[in-house]
Amino acid sequence: MPLDLTERLVRLERADDPRLHDYVGLTDMQLRTRTEPEAGLFIAEGEKVIARAVDAGYPMRSMLLSDKWLPVMGPVLERTSAPVYVGANDLLEEVTGFHVHRGALAAMSRLPLPDPAALLERSQRVVVLEKVNNHTNIGAIFRSAAALGMDAVLLAPDCADPLYRRAVRVSMGTVFAVPYARLGADPDGPPWPRALDLLAAHGYRCLALTPAPDAIDLRELRLGPQEKVALLLGSEGEGLSPRALAACDLRVRIPMAPGVDSLNVAAAAAVACYALTG
Repeated sequence: MPLDLTERLVRLERADDPRLHDYVGLTDMQLRTRTEPEAGLFIAEGEKVIARAVDAGYPMRSMLLSDKWLPVMGPVLERTSAPVYVGANDLLEEVTGFHVHRGALAAMSRLPLPDPAALLERSQRVVVLEKVNNHTNIGAIFRSAAALGMDAVLLAPDCADPLYRRAVRVSMGTVFAVPYARLGADPDGPPWPRALDLLAAHGYRCLALTPAPDAIDLRELRLGPQEKVALLLGSEGEGLSPRALAACDLRVRIPMAPGVDSLNVAAAAAVACYALTG
């Protein structure tokens, strides 16, 4: 092990070590979803996800792992200057509240979100989400958006945090690969859904994904190669709000087999993204 890495190692003796504050109570979702954004941090879990966070330029605050994972995480640690906290598995579980079976956790600093207007200016195909507040769905949508070539994701203020640990894990770190911004969250700007006017101002054709029978079959949609398109999806059950639907240029649907009325929002996003970028 390189000398500079050895000098950064901290052997843990107590679960109440104040240096471990970033990792305390990771299973308390209500607490973490409030305190992590306020503190400007998020937790990356597992070798691939941590490496992808570092690749994307997120600064590492520290890493927490067991001894057997030191050789595995060595290449990532050599690219950072953060302290490395090492302890027994039962101590790690006492700190975090769960068995750290993916071997390693890293506390990462958040980066400022881009301005939505600047993001729209350099994009062509974007996903816009309203009231998608399930972290598993958020992570899966980001993974599909990254895999299928979408340029960006815009989130209404009531959407879940893409950097929450579960969302990051489900996305396999692709939340770091797709630029995203909050739309309608600026106290000095128009609120949601009036903030959707920004899409039209930047030349986007807004498509509302809905199971409504009068919507256009997605297979019949014809888009120009240079046409700017925003795909809007809402929460499961309620779907898009009436005001968000009214802000769209067109309603489109995924055709379903008889007896089935809808898809999970993450699955629907994958199908629709494929149709827009295929």
